[in-house]
Amino acid sequence: GGGQTRHAWGATARMLAALGYHVLSLDLRGHGDSGWAPQGDYDFSAFRDDVRAVMDGFHRPVILVGASLGGIAALLAAGEGSREKVRALVLVDITPKVAGPGSERIMAFMTANPEGFADVHEAADAVAGYLPHRPRPKDPAGLMKNLRSRDGRLHWHWDPSFIARAASNRFDVDDRLPKAARNVIAPTLLVRGDESEIVLPEDAEAFTTLIPQAEVVVVRGAGHMVAGDQNTVFGDAVSAYLNRVAPPDL
Repeated sequence: GGGQTRHAWGATARMLAALGYHVLSLDLRGHGDSGWAPQGDYDFSAFRDDVRAVMDGFHRPVILVGASLGGIAALLAAGEGSREKVRALVLVDITPKVAGPGSERIMAFMTANPEGFADVHEAADAVAGYLPHRPRPKDPAGLMKNLRSRDGRLHWHWDPSFIARAASNRFDVDDRLPKAARNVIAPTLLVRGDESEIVLPEDAEAFTTLIPQAEVVVVRGAGHMVAGDQNTVFGDAVSAYLNRVAPPDL
């Protein structure tokens, strides 16, 4: 998702790998350990093309699992171009309607603290303020995988150019996402957090009119960051669905 790293999928990746799937988790451009885009190219098409480039490294159809921004990239990869290359699609708390009442709160967090943090404890304070429902870890050292050291300060891993683009809402959305959704032929699952402020119940219902074969699973006690809020329930839902529609080649 926007502002997340591949580490958000750690537990889910291990669960799917244990079932026999070959799992690859990656950082989007401008995120985590991936490079920052030259000239600040963070159009949805660029994210889609990155997903396609990874898909081209496999000689068989793949299952795409993406949350939020990663879900948009996956949806475009599945609905624009070689649709037969996608065996199944799992979207986590994202639909073609990308704006919800919680989007401003997310953006407020991501644009806060542009000067960075003196240490990891300051970063942990910022996360605790944003996610008060999450238990605060006793040792915040794990946050270091989401931070970069720059000019003697710790900064979130993402490219500031990406955040500036997102804050100004300069994404090439238009009618592309609904059109891409209507073109998806793969089995599709939408996983929605019941406390999400991004995907509302009516958004999920509208999604199934765009992709008639889509199924919807609601994870109780989860917000927009479903895997982080209820990882075990999320993992069980995804693995059960994939085992039914796209079982691993054991």
